[in-house]
Amino acid sequence: MKFNEDSRVKIPTILHLIRLGYQYLSLKNQVWDVSTNIFTDIFKENLLRLNHELNEAEADKFYAELALTLENEDLGKVFYEKLIDQSGIRLIDFENFENNTFHVVTELTYKKDEDEFRPDIVLLINGLPLVFIEVKKPNNLDGIQAEHKRLQTRFQNKKFRPFINLTQFMVFSNNMEYDDHALQPLQGAFYSTTSYYKPIFNYFREEETFDLESLLSTVEDDLENVVLKDNNLLSIKNSPEFLTNKNPKSPTNSICTSLFQKERLAFILQFGFAYVKDNKGLQKHIMRYPQLFATKAIEQKLEEGVKNGIIWHTQGSGKTALTYYNVKYLTRYFQSKKVVPKFYFIVDRIDLLIQAGKEFRSRGLVVHNINSREEFAKDIKTTSVIHNSSGKPEITVVNIQKFQDDPDVVQNTDYNLNIQRVYFLDEVHRSYNPKGSFLANLKESDENAIKIGLTGTPLLGTDYNTRSLFGSYIHKYYYNSSIADGYTLRLIREEIETNYQLKLKEALESIDILKGNADKTLVYAHHRFVEPMLDYIVQDFERARISFNDNSIGGMVVCDSSDQAKMMYEIFEAKYQVQKQSFNIAAEDKTSYGNQKLEESKVKSAAVILHDIGTKEERKDRVEDFKDGKIDLLFVYNMLLTGFDAPRLKKLYVGRVIKAHNLLQTLTRVNRTYKDFRYGYVVDFADIQKEFDKTNRDYFNELQEELGDEMVHYSNLFKSAEEIKEEIKEIKDVLFHYDTSNAEIFQQQISQISNRTDMLKLTRVLNNAKSLYNLIRLSGNYELLQQLDFHKLTILSREANNHLALINTKEALEQNVDTTNLLNVALEDVLFAFVKIKEEEMVLADELKNTLQKTREMLGGNFDQKDPHFVSLKEELERLFKKKNLSEVTKEEMEANIKALQEIYDKAKELERKNALLRAKYDNDEKYARLHKRLMEKDPLTDSESKLFEALQGLKKEIDNQIMQNAKVLENESFAEKMMIRILIDQFKNKNHIALDAATSKRINHMIVKEYMNEFYGRVA
Repeated sequence: MKFNEDSRVKIPTILHLIRLGYQYLSLKNQVWDVSTNIFTDIFKENLLRLNHELNEAEADKFYAELALTLENEDLGKVFYEKLIDQSGIRLIDFENFENNTFHVVTELTYKKDEDEFRPDIVLLINGLPLVFIEVKKPNNLDGIQAEHKRLQTRFQNKKFRPFINLTQFMVFSNNMEYDDHALQPLQGAFYSTTSYYKPIFNYFREEETFDLESLLSTVEDDLENVVLKDNNLLSIKNSPEFLTNKNPKSPTNSICTSLFQKERLAFILQFGFAYVKDNKGLQKHIMRYPQLFATKAIEQKLEEGVKNGIIWHTQGSGKTALTYYNVKYLTRYFQSKKVVPKFYFIVDRIDLLIQAGKEFRSRGLVVHNINSREEFAKDIKTTSVIHNSSGKPEITVVNIQKFQDDPDVVQNTDYNLNIQRVYFLDEVHRSYNPKGSFLANLKESDENAIKIGLTGTPLLGTDYNTRSLFGSYIHKYYYNSSIADGYTLRLIREEIETNYQLKLKEALESIDILKGNADKTLVYAHHRFVEPMLDYIVQDFERARISFNDNSIGGMVVCDSSDQAKMMYEIFEAKYQVQKQSFNIAAEDKTSYGNQKLEESKVKSAAVILHDIGTKEERKDRVEDFKDGKIDLLFVYNMLLTGFDAPRLKKLYVGRVIKAHNLLQTLTRVNRTYKDFRYGYVVDFADIQKEFDKTNRDYFNELQEELGDEMVHYSNLFKSAEEIKEEIKEIKDVLFHYDTSNAEIFQQQISQISNRTDMLKLTRVLNNAKSLYNLIRLSGNYELLQQLDFHKLTILSREANNHLALINTKEALEQNVDTTNLLNVALEDVLFAFVKIKEEEMVLADELKNTLQKTREMLGGNFDQKDPHFVSLKEELERLFKKKNLSEVTKEEMEANIKALQEIYDKAKELERKNALLRAKYDNDEKYARLHKRLMEKDPLTDSESKLFEALQGLKKEIDNQIMQNAKVLENESFAEKMMIRILIDQFKNKNHIALDAATSKRINHMIVKEYMNEFYGRVA
């Protein structure tokens, strides 16, 4: 059988979608608007059916207005608002979702001018192409990352704006299970929403169990034949591989079940998106799967009559976003019950109140501000739900201190059954002492209120704990899952260096007040102690920036006291501002790369964040400046240890022991994903390990009670020194048989490796060695650096990766697998460097890269790579870039390259245009288009292409009919040859009067049989 992504993944996925209730739609004889890819006939038919008040003219006018919104630079926000609107003109019936039409199409071209792409599968609702699916075969050369890079380029192309604005979300799969230990997501099935920049690929791990027998319908044999014939893949029908890939539990089919069964799809479309406006512009977010299942779990509890409980989701998993999604969903939930909800988000600190309000506003909620007890008393008692005139959903953000001993607040005498208050309580591991008044008054404010606690670190004490106060866990999402899903990072705990410990000891001994029975807080705030501590922090942070090759990261110092924080800032301002000026004067050679990197890595700005320093507004501005990268270091004591979210914060300096859940809250300030970072880093001045281990044990005990046998799936937050040592041991074991002291001999040794699996194992440990080198240096375990020559391993890693790439390419060629990506692989890493670096050169580099990319894609998509014209163009392109590393390229050479590349592209585009016309004549059957071209080359059988077409078209029809009746005919090549030669002679000689002698008949029959056998066995023609 044809053994590629079409036969192994695409067609089985289409059939699975049909079983989920989608109607297969052949693109033949269909009508769609190429500027939007909306199927206009289907769209208008449904528009008139769902909106009886519209006539034909009004429907046409509405479509024109809708298409115009797709031209907006708004990520499709206006279109999305129209899509989910149920009060005006309805595009989709969400009240009765089955009342819509659902279609699946394949190979629908998204095109604007000469730029185009063609998703494997597109899902239409009422003619609107709202979802597309890209599939790859398992173990494809580049993994799922190749599609990620390709999609990023497409999304940045402004010509595709209408398609991006229209598409709601996408799925990408190479039909493999997730590898939770991979450094990058290379395999699995992922989902994403659109972006003008870099889309985020999300894992989806189903938490519900489906009765697939009742959920999935049967695909009748005739319908399956229609799909196979329409895709020219009748030959795969009875193959065991095809039958295996139709398994509804395959990774691609599973994610389709999770996302595209109609009930789930309706939920995601209506409630699963958020447009978020921040300092980077407008972004579109899609609900993460733990947020989806938490929302459904909340609904389930409400249906059971339960009105309180806890969402235990690890820090960084998006609890504020979860609240936003629930405001959307629960509004509809309660409205269906003739109840109007009022939403409150309750925090325990002013800074969190400000931050929460900002996040809700960025998502489009109207945030109601309460500035006094009187205003809160009025709000809690009012039956009015919406305070704004726009009718937009609203939330009230309130500090728990408002729930105090004030009868005007707590006495809710005007109780109204049509009003349902919903309290989301943030961070329910703090400020909720049952012996205090806040919690009691919160309860009394409305006995009927729904109270949902949010926490990443629930209180586990025996005196009182979070569960005893707020009820059972509604939904749980732990560190192990969050780390595996790429939403948060593991941490590296770095011990301080021995020589620094001696310096601190000397500093302590030199402080006079130690001679008495001094308060340690005063000692640790003394300038003689603080100055060497600050020196260590600054130097370590600057080394980290150089080591990571990233000067955008920030650091935060958790001080022993507010006095220490003040002293640290005072010394920084006095000492490092002066040093910065001295450095700038000394760095005379500004063009020196080394000096540039050193200057960029220097710590030049800091701020102290304390409750008694500056005004609230000033502190807020400093925090925002840090998030924006304008401040390098923050000195704090108690503030910003919880709820503070700054992804660039990657170095945390802990100067005091922090207890229990507060410790985990503090540590996870550095666990947010940022660029390509794999870890957050915690520099431990206070020996927090003992307290961390105790806290971890407490959570393990809680998890044991909650999870039982699932405990084995819970992993430590920290990557330990023992794990690093174990990885070093593995590196040594894998490299044992190779000469790692001589890179040339090592290269000769690995050149003998032909097995891809063996080479993957070798490259994995060598690539890991590069990461370990920085981890060891940062962690201070310098003795581990002596165990391996890490500098040499970096060189060996480069050689090993080069050889692995060669093996990949050889395997693709030798095994005759799909080679359409080989050109991309060969030219993927072209680098551009210039003798001079000016803006005009950088513009040229971008132009060259863009031209190269579109040329690669145009040639890479050619279905006939034996065409002499294609071979000529490919060789011309390879000659142009025969050196991958184009160093020392002048502006003139670059301009010449661009001109030559554009000429190749123009020729490739014209070749593709002709190919597309010919392929369309044969119903997109590439086999017969290739046969047609071969038979018209050199000595053609006839001077009439139309006559040849009629003969080949008849041949195709008869052979396809034979295969449809008996697909196993291709399992016996000898029988297939005899069957085809009879049909060939009949079609060419008898029906179309094309003269054939015996030798010519045999030659053509051999070509035909080879095409079918290539398809059947998955070889490339």
